Amino acid sequence: MISLILLLLIIITCWLIERCRVRKPEKIVGYYAAWNKTVSPKDIDAEKLTHINYAFANIGNDLKIELGYPDVDEKNIKELNKLKKINPELKTLISIGGWNWSGDFSNVALTEESRNTFADSVIDFIVKYKFDGVDIDWEYPVGGGLPTNKTRPEDKQNFTLLMRKLREKLDERGKIDGKHYLLTFAGATNNDYLNNIELDKLAEYVDYVNVMTYDIHGPRDQFTDFNAPLFTNSDRSPQYKWSVDEGITNWIKTGFPRDKMVMGIPFYGYEYKDVPDINYGLYQPFSHGNSISYSDIVKNYIDDPNFVHFFHKESKVPWLFDGFTFISYDNKKSIGYKAKYIKDKGLGGAMIWELGQDYEGVLLNSLYNDLKGCK
Repeated sequence: MISLILLLLIIITCWLIERCRVRKPEKIVGYYAAWNKTVSPKDIDAEKLTHINYAFANIGNDLKIELGYPDVDEKNIKELNKLKKINPELKTLISIGGWNWSGDFSNVALTEESRNTFADSVIDFIVKYKFDGVDIDWEYPVGGGLPTNKTRPEDKQNFTLLMRKLREKLDERGKIDGKHYLLTFAGATNNDYLNNIELDKLAEYVDYVNVMTYDIHGPRDQFTDFNAPLFTNSDRSPQYKWSVDEGITNWIKTGFPRDKMVMGIPFYGYEYKDVPDINYGLYQPFSHGNSISYSDIVKNYIDDPNFVHFFHKESKVPWLFDGFTFISYDNKKSIGYKAKYIKDKGLGGAMIWELGQDYEGVLLNSLYNDLKGCK
């Protein structure tokens, strides 16, 4: 009898191990921001990530890639590459542009000459700094980013041409180095953005896309709301409604491969001040707001007895309210729902903005365990 029980335990244990292995997510992509002062690259839990995107490199006046934060970049990049000793499967990518530094992408993509100049500089850069690929964070082709950005209607076609050129150059270098260099980009979810790029053609050139399913609401709005609600709720609201699910559904409708969609999850929230004590602070006017990391939320608010914890049963996200301050964020519970959504939809994985905002690794651990399917 004891031998039979022992045998059953061994079988169950092996089954659980295999189940974890099989269900391990294909991609967990984490952005690391150069300006982060809280978490050093060497503190990142590399075993729970498949890819790290270093943000951001800039575009110089000569339309070539250049270091964005030269006072810290070289040290940070060396530390990131050392993580590959801990996780030999880890890939590092340089992310170019972002919200603040997308002003010259239109010029970069404009001509065959400018595309060649930029692509050649990218190859030199990733070889020099031992990156495994490049992530293009153009916010945004044709329009929608900073008003100072250079934009053109032909950005739609030129973006495709730029990505094709990068793919060609990366493949040429890959043959020399005996490896596959990754090409990705960060993309928005609204219809205007999707109409301004050629997803059907881009799918051929990119390994995957980091879909920015956050910043759905924020201090730019007139009323408090959720940063990244998973689902659109049935509440009466004085402002527009949108959700992670609607954004991902937009991408799916284009026919873009699901396994190349990596869904964004924020490790930060938004804090709103001078909020009326009505409807638990939700959908109310406010005087000002700001971004706040999950770590700061835990440090300053989670255990404050003045704050009441809420969780929206439809949108599947939490918030905090003390009668004056409203905080929208993601926690372990909401990330569990998002991980299940990623698996249910057959997506390629999860993307994190940004690793330094969760310095104790609480959310990363939760995301990793939930996507693996093992607690």
